[in-house]
Amino acid sequence: MSNEPKKTLPSNPESGLRKGLTSYGDKGFSLFLRKAFIKGAGYTNSALDRPVIGIINTGSAYNPCHGNMPALIEAVKRGVMLSGGLAMEFPTISIHESFAAPTSMYLRNLMSMDTEEMLRAQPMDAVVMIGGCDKTVPAQMMGAASAGLPAIQLITGSMLTGSHRNERVGACTDCRRYWGKFRAGEIDEQQKDEVNDQLVASVGTCSVMGTASTMACIAEALGMTVPGGASPPAVTADRVRIAEETGTLAVQMARDGLTIDKILTADAFENAMRVLLAIGGSTNGIVHLAAIAGRMGLEIDLDALDKMGDETPVLLDLKPSGDHYMENFHDAGGMATLLRELKPLLKLNALTVTGRTLGEEINAAPPSFPQDVVRKFDDPIYPRGSIVVLRGNLAPGGAIIKQSAADEKLMEHEGRAVVFENAEDLVTRIDSLDLDVTADDILVLKNIGPKGAPGMPEAGYIPIPLKLAQAGVKDIVRISDGRMSGTAFGTIVLHVTPESAIGGPLAHVRNGDRIRLSVKNREISLLISDEELAKRMKDNPITEPTADRGYKKLFLDTVTQADKGVDFDFLRAAKMVGKTPQK
Repeated sequence: MSNEPKKTLPSNPESGLRKGLTSYGDKGFSLFLRKAFIKGAGYTNSALDRPVIGIINTGSAYNPCHGNMPALIEAVKRGVMLSGGLAMEFPTISIHESFAAPTSMYLRNLMSMDTEEMLRAQPMDAVVMIGGCDKTVPAQMMGAASAGLPAIQLITGSMLTGSHRNERVGACTDCRRYWGKFRAGEIDEQQKDEVNDQLVASVGTCSVMGTASTMACIAEALGMTVPGGASPPAVTADRVRIAEETGTLAVQMARDGLTIDKILTADAFENAMRVLLAIGGSTNGIVHLAAIAGRMGLEIDLDALDKMGDETPVLLDLKPSGDHYMENFHDAGGMATLLRELKPLLKLNALTVTGRTLGEEINAAPPSFPQDVVRKFDDPIYPRGSIVVLRGNLAPGGAIIKQSAADEKLMEHEGRAVVFENAEDLVTRIDSLDLDVTADDILVLKNIGPKGAPGMPEAGYIPIPLKLAQAGVKDIVRISDGRMSGTAFGTIVLHVTPESAIGGPLAHVRNGDRIRLSVKNREISLLISDEELAKRMKDNPITEPTADRGYKKLFLDTVTQADKGVDFDFLRAAKMVGKTPQK
């Protein structure tokens, strides 16, 4: 029997199981106790003497977007173990867009807090964050940004497309299109039910450039995924291979000490905004980028973002701005193909989770080949960036419109306001045949902002009033302080700031007021005098929403406006250190 001492954990007090020891007043005992309990699960000293890689499991029966979670976790574990690490899976809450009431955005900050605190509380040298559905990826990056560990994002991947009566369909742009047909009487109940069976052909996130796909592309543009990590569909071998590579890379990041602050720099956020504009991405991407950047002490400069749009065309031919689906984007080479076209506009020295720069990764990517999903820079599907920032007396803090998904004829428009005070008022009256509305009017929906709803729901995609839909109207100008799904389309002004629930000018719009939208002039204006607006504000003071207890009280007391990311004020960095993009 050898008298040599048994192999123990590394002496570095900040690695492996020694990280964040539970406080019992005796550090040696704390480590002794931790090892005793983990050995109860069958671990050996040899296993425990490795870099510990946390793997966040957001699987849930309520979250079909994460339905491939078991396969991804096994692949990540394989990559971790092949590289000499110890994989430790643990859960956090999971949020699905269609299953979270009142809205998934209401719970995004809670998920970010769960993520941050579990990363702080449990010993790990790096973490793999697995997410896909709209709010899960931003929540994870927000939490990781605050925790400060080496962190890498693994996207669950998009669903496959289905087929309805020989037409290719996919969630959720086609969901909205077919529901619009049903409301207009163009299809009957039977066909509505038939297409419902085909819109989501597998587990995974929406197959169009909705918020989930947008955040997948943004995560890769930020340098937070392995190269090629944005586009493989959920149920493909490519997605599983990406998962294994993610585990491998996580071990290397742990050994190199490649912490998240070295990745999420001002230049990285500028690259992400370039990509957001070029892919015709979801307007939600701006809110999420503002929240993630705020955790790093950076403010998103909306005016600089708007100027970027003048030189950043839409290159990705995906619904709702184009015709294709995510699996086509993957077959076209994915983000490498897009980034190669954008290369002259990118900050190529931005570091990625590989330890190499974005420019180096673009150069190392497989060569280009003929395809029709990513357009050449000089042959875009839309000549300007997809998102425009609007200002005016109706939105002194800014508002946005996705011009690539809007009707060109309506982007310079003046009309009469038809006002809905809140979501309930909208539901009650929008389908009334007595509603006083024409196609030239402008629909205004109040009280669906961060505090008004609460949670800033995707109700900004106000349905076409039934009487107009039945008459064949396909679009109408709509304005709100809420959000809309990235899968939606139309001439829709969103994120009006400050919101109506805290007394913003939107709260004081009345039926019959004239409103002017000018995308060309970046204007959204209520056509009344400053004196009249001030009088309305004085005569009708707004009482902000409150709650007595619980998460709702925390939310209403601390949530910021859209331009600050709808994050909780106490979760943002203690000090703002700069703006991005830089003018």
